[in-house]
Amino acid sequence: MTASVLICIANGSEEIETVTTADLLVRAGIAVTLASVTDDGSVAITASRGIKLIADTPLIKVADEPFDAIVLPGGMGGAETFRDSPLVVEKVRRMHLDGKIVAAICAAPAMVLEYHQLFPIGNMTGYPSTREQIAANKWVDKRVYFDERVNLLTSQGPATTFDFALKLIELLVGRDSAANVASQLVLPPGINDYLEQ
Repeated sequence: MTASVLICIANGSEEIETVTTADLLVRAGIAVTLASVTDDGSVAITASRGIKLIADTPLIKVADEPFDAIVLPGGMGGAETFRDSPLVVEKVRRMHLDGKIVAAICAAPAMVLEYHQLFPIGNMTGYPSTREQIAANKWVDKRVYFDERVNLLTSQGPATTFDFALKLIELLVGRDSAANVASQLVLPPGINDYLEQ
């Protein structure tokens, strides 16, 4: 059965974190659904740098469907929308309780996960300027961090998106698949360790 990932997007979501994550997951054969979080149910959003993105569906239409992971990209405007959306918060909570992977990057760990205390014992990283919004005993200063106790994957920002997406691929479909995708990307040395296989 194909692994499936739900990526939430909203006005102000960070383009690189959204598109790069989706692209790498698709390269690994993972089914990706881009779901918009908008007041009017629109699938068209304007990302943080003004680039227009089109979602597959409004989140409300797939909120009850099963997924193996949910991804919350950063971008302050998008993260604030996720924070203020009861539907997003409840979907994250349900996926966490079901033992699925919750993945958040940049502003989203602090603005959504920590703000709503969705992971009381989950360690996480995030965009460096949000460090003060995450409890000191939870903060991990790494490009990507996976807390296997609670299936929580977090990452720091646009340039760490490759690491973030490759780790999510590894978790969902295996290290060999992540290495295969990494080999296609001409990544600089040190960005990931998959090329050393």
